[in-house]
Amino acid sequence: MFNIVLIEPEIPHNAGAAGRLALATESTLHLVEPLGFSLEDKYVRRTGLDYWQDVKLQVWKSFDELRATADHDAQFWFLSTKATRSPWQAAFQAGDYLVFGRETRGLPESLIAEAGEQALRIPMAPGGTRSLNLSTAVAIILYEAARQQNPEW
Repeated sequence: MFNIVLIEPEIPHNAGAAGRLALATESTLHLVEPLGFSLEDKYVRRTGLDYWQDVKLQVWKSFDELRATADHDAQFWFLSTKATRSPWQAAFQAGDYLVFGRETRGLPESLIAEAGEQALRIPMAPGGTRSLNLSTAVAIILYEAARQQNPEW
C-alpha cells in the first residue's frame, strides 16, 4: 500500500518494528545504506519475529538510487521535527513514500528544505519531548496514510 523508507537506520529494533508494520499494512520497507546493523542481527529478527522473511524489503545503496526507480506518480513525504506542516494536513495516496531519517540525526536539513510542503512534523505537546522513537513515528504516519485510503481489513 505504501513505501516506508528508513535512511541510514542505526537501531535494529526500529528496522524490525518497521518491517512488521510494513507487513501489517501490505507496504514495502526500503532501507537506505549504510545500515547501523546487519540484517542478520538477532534484534532485527526478534522484533520482526517469525514474519521477517515475509516482509517486502528492498535495500538501496543511496536515496538517489531509490528515487530514480520510484513511480513518477508517487509522492515523497519527509518526516522531521524541523518541519512545520502536520501530517493531518497531508493527502496521502497509495504508493507514496514515507521517508524517515536516522535515529540520532533525522533527515538532512537540506532535504527538509527541498521538500517544502512535503515535509511533515508529528504534533507534540510543547515541552514534553523533542522527538519520538523512529518506529513509533513510522506507525503514526503509516496508519494515518492507511486510514485515508479506507482499507477494508
